[in-house]
Amino acid sequence: MGGYAEMKIIFFILSMFYYCTCIAKTIPVGSSRKYKTITAGIEASVAGDTVLVDAGNYKEKNLVIKKSIVLKGINYPVLDGEKKYEIISVKADAVVIDGFRIVHSGISSLQDLSGIKVYDSRDAVIKNNILENTFFGIYIQNGLNCTIENNRLTASSTEEQQSGNGIHCWKSDSLRIINNKITGHRDGIYFEFVKNSIIWRNTSAQNIRYGLHFMFSNNDMYVSNIFTNNGSGVSVMFSNKIRMFSNYFEENWGDASHGILLKEISDGDMEGNYFAKNTSAIYMEGANRIFMKHNTFENNGWALKIQASCMEVVLERNNFIGNTFDVGTNGSLVLNKFKNNYWDKYEGYDLNKDKIGDIPYRPVSMYSMIVEKYPPAMILFRSFITSLLDKTEKILPSLTPENLKDNAPLMKKAF
Repeated sequence: MGGYAEMKIIFFILSMFYYCTCIAKTIPVGSSRKYKTITAGIEASVAGDTVLVDAGNYKEKNLVIKKSIVLKGINYPVLDGEKKYEIISVKADAVVIDGFRIVHSGISSLQDLSGIKVYDSRDAVIKNNILENTFFGIYIQNGLNCTIENNRLTASSTEEQQSGNGIHCWKSDSLRIINNKITGHRDGIYFEFVKNSIIWRNTSAQNIRYGLHFMFSNNDMYVSNIFTNNGSGVSVMFSNKIRMFSNYFEENWGDASHGILLKEISDGDMEGNYFAKNTSAIYMEGANRIFMKHNTFENNGWALKIQASCMEVVLERNNFIGNTFDVGTNGSLVLNKFKNNYWDKYEGYDLNKDKIGDIPYRPVSMYSMIVEKYPPAMILFRSFITSLLDKTEKILPSLTPENLKDNAPLMKKAF
């Protein structure tokens, strides 16, 4: 009897699948088609249909999608917001937007007008689109299990107040942001109240403020992304359990620029990241229980600025190469751990040949402490007096933190 009931259930499911497959249809849109406008094609569709749009220029104000359909472009049809409108508004679950060139959204200081905006929906897929000169590019508001993949977003903003973010995600869960290229926005990617999400293989470059910005977001991961030539690379603020693996932070220069800013963050992991040619590779304030391993800091102004408000930060088996200053701090009490890192400035010895230096390395120089408090002192960089100060401090420590040291520095690179 149980087997017969199971067979009935399976038959019912297969019947429903067959029925849905049969009734789903493709609705062509274009100048030579029955439906001349995308609006008409959407109105004629039902859930499960594909609205297939021919190449061409479409000025249809705000397209609102309230059905679970696929909206697909052929050879990148242009949707022009005429600098007045939000271009696509998604207000249904399981909507797919694929293959459009979306240009010239409206700009508003009161509304977050976007090229594509998903409202309170789940399972949306936004892929293979080109967005140019939109206020916000792709915006997910209260979304669940949505994917943003293989899009190119370009803007030419010069002021934060007149620009939105490339990919903006608010109060969402389980998002996937994959292989997008974002340039010229306020923040390349922005997360606020977003959890359980991944940012993977994106390039965020030449954005006004941050390449990636987290606020109040927990249990997220970003992996194998490139952040270059932004106002600052990445900012992680007021967030917990952020995992940061195999990312590149390069050429983020400026008076207040960082490869990454960690502010009021706890229980994070940083592994396999590469920091090159940043004013400060990492600036940490109020960061707790951050584990850092197998990262490379090369040719930065400061490799690491770790403020006295940070606790239980562990740096293990990282490489510090060619940085002007390896570590800077603003206090004498340091409750963090440095172990088995490679420091190219280390001048110790290894008598027992175990590849670990026999004397500790103190990465905070006296001159760096002076520059931290009096930035104009940087004019004395590479002068004889600064070298003399640092040599004297190593022999008779007075200003540098006594317990900020690597007791077991590596003689060769960690990896």
